[in-house]
Amino acid sequence: MTEDELEQAVREAFTRRVAVTRPLVADPAGLAIRRADRTRRQRMLVGVALAAVTTVTVSAGMVQLGQQQGRPTHPTVVLGDPYASSRPDPTPQLSAAPQAALGRGEVDLILNDVLATSGGQRLALSDVGPAAERAQRLPDGAGWAVVGAPTTAGRSLWIVLPQGSAHLLLAGAGDIVLSPDARQVAWREGAELVVAGIVGTQVVAAVRTPVPPAAVPVGFAGDTVLVRLDPGRPGHALWRPVAGPPRAAGDLAQHIYGTRPDGLAVALVSAGTPRRPCVALLDPARDLAPVRTGCGPTLDGDGPGAVSADGRWLLANGKVGREDRALLVDLDRLAPDPATRPAGPPVAGPVAWTPQGTAYYSDTAGALVRVEVSRVLDGEAAAPAPVNGLPAGERPVPVGDDR
Repeated sequence: MTEDELEQAVREAFTRRVAVTRPLVADPAGLAIRRADRTRRQRMLVGVALAAVTTVTVSAGMVQLGQQQGRPTHPTVVLGDPYASSRPDPTPQLSAAPQAALGRGEVDLILNDVLATSGGQRLALSDVGPAAERAQRLPDGAGWAVVGAPTTAGRSLWIVLPQGSAHLLLAGAGDIVLSPDARQVAWREGAELVVAGIVGTQVVAAVRTPVPPAAVPVGFAGDTVLVRLDPGRPGHALWRPVAGPPRAAGDLAQHIYGTRPDGLAVALVSAGTPRRPCVALLDPARDLAPVRTGCGPTLDGDGPGAVSADGRWLLANGKVGREDRALLVDLDRLAPDPATRPAGPPVAGPVAWTPQGTAYYSDTAGALVRVEVSRVLDGEAAAPAPVNGLPAGERPVPVGDDR
């Protein structure tokens, strides 16, 4: 029945029910039809309003980090995978990985193009390739964030899921740094610095700001990005997107190794008389003002190193006499002289700490080194363990767990 036929039937029904000789002031059939039309219009308007509110809410959630800068964007280096949600994840790719003589599985290891988990899995990283520079575990066992080594095209960032599928998040980026919980990422792109959140296998709510030509991100302190203004000179900037553009901190830090759970940044600064490299705890909330400083160990000015998950220990390269060694520094005993112990051969890549306070790294020969704090304090430096089966020139990449 058409709408006209339905309207005529309603009018006839009301005509039969209202049998009066005088004309009516109101047309019952017309009134009923108008009420029905008005109800349909109201429902339609409510639906449109709800859709608009939903759209605005979702849009506001996606760009809330960009409100302060006024121009949230979709970074050109974010590639993603447009078919990732429409196709099933590939089945796990298992592979025989090179073996390291460790006797236990405390950390995950990237061995060439294989991710060997501490639980015994062997996941082939065929999409990621063998050029992994460093990696972090994602929260809640959601997988791993893998940063590729620099190439002529730039760096890449991948998310590897527990079942073995790899998703490309960034490609062609400059320096890439992840927050300690791997929920945020910052990278250099052209003349700008970009920060964004990581949700699942997506980079979301990206915000960008112009920076000097030599500036690079070096880490996170909470929601604040630590920016090295010029790798050739001391000094950093602090960038908290909701507070505006980066601001120079006026610090004298030559290198920032990481942050502690209390929020303090662990850095190498130039201090003392005469000036010499010293270890300092800097407060990002006060423009990286020094809280404690200890001078004594001779640490490398721009070498690899990392802070333990509990914030007690720093493992970094330095010198013992004229010999290059990895040094273990007690950050709770910086003054007047830091408690420092030789820990093993020099560090040649990322350092991964376990929650129990054991550190792993690779040396210049491609061996894996396990540093147990208690043994180092007893005077026993760690010895490298060979990794059999790695291609020449490749080093194992340990993956820490800060949980």
